[in-house]
Amino acid sequence: MPKVTVDGQEIEVPNGATVLQACELAGKEIPRFCYHERLSIAGNCRMCLVEVKPGPPKPQASCALPATEGQEIRTDSEMVKKAREGVLEFLLINHPLDCPICDQGGECDLQDQTLFYGRGASRYHENKRAVTEKYMGPLIKTIMTRCIHCTRCVRFSEEIAGVDEIGALYRGEDMQITTYLEQAASHELSANVIDLCPVGALTSRPFSFEARPWELKKTLSIDVSDATGANIRVDSRGREVLRILPRNNDDVNEEWISDKGRFQADGLIRRRLDRVWIRRGGKLEAALWDDAFAMIAGVNAGSSVAALAGDLLDCETMFAAKKLLGALGSNLIESRQTGMAYDVSNLAGVNFNTSLAEIENADTILIVGSHVRWEAPLLNVRLRKAVKRGAKVFIVGPQWDPTYAAEFLGEDAGVFHDLPSHVTEAFGQAERPAVIVGAGGLVAGALGPALAFAQQHNLVRDGWNGFNVVHTAAARMGALMLGFAQKGGMADIVAAQPKLVLSLGADEVDYSQFPGALKVYIGHHGDKGAHAADIILPASAFTEKAGTYVNTEGRVQFSDKAVFAPGDAREDWTILRALADTLGVSIGFDSFDQLRATMIAEVPALGQEGLAHYGALPLAPRGARATGAIAYPIKDFYLTNPIARASETLQRCSAELLHGQDFAEAAE
Repeated sequence: MPKVTVDGQEIEVPNGATVLQACELAGKEIPRFCYHERLSIAGNCRMCLVEVKPGPPKPQASCALPATEGQEIRTDSEMVKKAREGVLEFLLINHPLDCPICDQGGECDLQDQTLFYGRGASRYHENKRAVTEKYMGPLIKTIMTRCIHCTRCVRFSEEIAGVDEIGALYRGEDMQITTYLEQAASHELSANVIDLCPVGALTSRPFSFEARPWELKKTLSIDVSDATGANIRVDSRGREVLRILPRNNDDVNEEWISDKGRFQADGLIRRRLDRVWIRRGGKLEAALWDDAFAMIAGVNAGSSVAALAGDLLDCETMFAAKKLLGALGSNLIESRQTGMAYDVSNLAGVNFNTSLAEIENADTILIVGSHVRWEAPLLNVRLRKAVKRGAKVFIVGPQWDPTYAAEFLGEDAGVFHDLPSHVTEAFGQAERPAVIVGAGGLVAGALGPALAFAQQHNLVRDGWNGFNVVHTAAARMGALMLGFAQKGGMADIVAAQPKLVLSLGADEVDYSQFPGALKVYIGHHGDKGAHAADIILPASAFTEKAGTYVNTEGRVQFSDKAVFAPGDAREDWTILRALADTLGVSIGFDSFDQLRATMIAEVPALGQEGLAHYGALPLAPRGARATGAIAYPIKDFYLTNPIARASETLQRCSAELLHGQDFAEAAE
């Protein structure tokens, strides 16, 4: 490991480190625009200039210069100071002075670095260059005159998302960043370029002119749009969530987030349930809480009660519902709304055991029944990294564009039992083999054969567990840890024909299967479940309550309350607690803290942030076979949950990016 001296301080740096990284290890801040830790080195903004000896007597770009033994690096010399001032002076030659109306204002790297490293005035008086705006779709607003050609957006699209949709045209002062043929950027991670852009060239179209960053309250939360559990920050003003941004977590989402998770924010204020409704004479009528509770109590259901959990629920709500049904003498609880009935007696058999971070190190991967780009976009980013490192990927299911080299083996799940010889050879030679079973594979009965495959090819070995299931619902693993599932799935609930059905935001259930039951919908949006309900009790969305979530890899994470629910809506657990009083039973808690403490006492893993440990894989059931054509459950990436379906932004994304609908601008 080479030793270098930074401003008189001698430090040891890792082999292969750059001068910029050496300076940061020494605690020195190096300004930069084009350099980003997760992207390739471009070296084209020249802002990170430092003085290095031995070397030419001129400032050098530290991001592209390797750190070598004996270097003397100066970050604060007069030469470096003047060089940085000159770079900023050049960058500002054509940059418009529109900070007061720029959405990047207050969060702008160019603004901040000009303040700290720039000159007090410009010596240039030539006319500024103007660049026409580019259309990048309904999510990204462009003002390309502000662009400083850092190419972060280009490198992200090519290297991380794997979609070559953004590039540079022309040369010199005529250079422009644009999408191919000026079409909309249409991949699932496109809006991450908004966070990467160091100036106001690429900003959020839905958030345009909404607020300044210092006006917003920032709350740490978890994304519930899929089962990846991306760490997010919820920015709110008053009782309204204005935007959602990613948080850095190298174990889960790095610093990316899907477009759906980012832009479903406006769906939190539309189609909201903010008062109690009771269906009378086939029509819903506004009512009081007491009227609804009295109607529920009047059913005299006894123990003939079922609870169905939706895909966005926190663990506390499901635990409260389970305690309520237990007090009533019922065990009719289920979270797999669409009828899946896979074995959940051993959670290691339905978990993403490799972990999201470690799947990058796999060298041979078999994906069975999962459209990963739509079901878990951030997992697809990890798989791209694995392929870059030489991994071979084989996919069983209908074709889709994975953004990396992969071989499709057919649509029939039966292919699983008769894999081509080159696939079995690849697994036989693999050091870190992995299988990933998606929702389509679970429906086709591929879980048992996948377990047999794992045993046959030794997918579990010292320091490596290559058996993985990727879920599509944020609530799924938490529900399974709480035992919120029947052995026979929804079929058991339907067979019991309960008199009272409590729907906890369950919008994907076919409620016509319960013709004689009183259906009570406890949720936050007027979606499919509310349309079928006899009684609607308004509840809180995920941003309006604290909660515990478990992602598809079994990682326990906590979310805080950002805003209050609208109107008469209440937090879900308080509704269930009041319902317990109405039905004359005790469920053992009177506050959220008591609820969480009781839940952790029964399931200790839910009290420790981080990966839960489920033990060894279960043995494969004998004679299990997967049959039939695999079908992916997600038909429209942008409209998979009630919040997303209420979002005007995501409705437009679905119409324009998936279905080819054209939208006229206001002037047209």
